[in-house]
Amino acid sequence: MAKPSSTSMTMRLVHRYLGFFLVGIMAVYATSGIVLIFRDTDFLKQEHHFEKQLATNISPEDLGQALDLRRLKVEKTEGSIYYFKEGTYDSATGAAAYTLKELPTILEKMTHLHKAKSSEPLFFLNIFFGLSLLFFVISSFWMFMPKTEVFRKGLYFTLGGIVLTLVLLFV
Repeated sequence: MAKPSSTSMTMRLVHRYLGFFLVGIMAVYATSGIVLIFRDTDFLKQEHHFEKQLATNISPEDLGQALDLRRLKVEKTEGSIYYFKEGTYDSATGAAAYTLKELPTILEKMTHLHKAKSSEPLFFLNIFFGLSLLFFVISSFWMFMPKTEVFRKGLYFTLGGIVLTLVLLFV
């Protein structure tokens, strides 16, 4: 059996310790990724009731911004009361009452981290994590000697994974 090259040993070493280092964040991304699949349902969400005193006579178009609710749409108006999916707003008194369904705090923080945008400070972590995953993909080919049976079988599994990915992307 041939002795592994220094490149192979370096890749294995970095792969191993980077993997240990990223265990926590990989668990967070895996969990939040699964939770995000169900973001269009009420799965794991809890109801929170809110009552706010706003300015009077806010227009239906500006109500969503005043309540900090994206995509708020006033469904009907009866007198001074605006009805929307989440609750009501009385334009005469400024009283708003509404209910939101939200994930528990820890899951909300995890999904927020998972979806960090470039305008947020955590986006560097997402870039680092993405590059680390890409390194894991590449370095896995240095884990076994190329002439071994395990490596050949690994290439078959790689081909199967690539085909499955292409099918999922294009079908």
